[in-house]
Amino acid sequence: MRWTPDGTLRRALWIGGGQWAGKTTVGAILTGRYGLTHYHCDYHDSRSREDRRFAARVRRGEPPTDWSEYWTGLSAREMADRALDDCAEAFPWVLDDLRALVSPHPILADGWNLRPDLVATVADDLRRMVVLVPTEEWRRHQAATLPRAAAFGADLPDPAAARRKRLERDRILAADAAERARALGVRVIEVDGSRDAGAVADEVADRFGAVMSA
Repeated sequence: MRWTPDGTLRRALWIGGGQWAGKTTVGAILTGRYGLTHYHCDYHDSRSREDRRFAARVRRGEPPTDWSEYWTGLSAREMADRALDDCAEAFPWVLDDLRALVSPHPILADGWNLRPDLVATVADDLRRMVVLVPTEEWRRHQAATLPRAAAFGADLPDPAAARRKRLERDRILAADAAERARALGVRVIEVDGSRDAGAVADEVADRFGAVMSA
């Protein structure tokens, strides 16, 4: 295969959307079914990219993020706006990661921070993207039952208040992703828990259709 700087980006498949919608689970199912190469964006975002954000803030003369203040002092709307700014800042780092991947198989990237308007700048066909968003009831169910959700905020002064604020922030971000996707003609799939992940993966695969092997 001949590597080009943007070849992987143009032909990648993208699953974005809201948290608690099962993006990574669906991505893993599709990877197993179709022999894709799976790039899990959230894994990188919660690890190495935090160091890059810290370095960027230092270069701008800003203090490092005080996470206790972030989760207790900001409103959910302010946190969502901050998150959207972070997505825009980190997207070039995502693209660098993807450019470094050369695979004979289609590459599937998933992550809530893969915003439709950002992906639209590099994808050669927006049929290559879907956006998964949970309904309000399913979001609350996931937040109440998933162990990783229950563990959130244990080190904060008021864990319950932080979890409520995070849930509202996630609602705002999911609604924003759906609105931007629909404006661009990107398929939005609502996840309400009535179907298992395999059935949701079927719908995503149907949307990708021929572009999955292109």
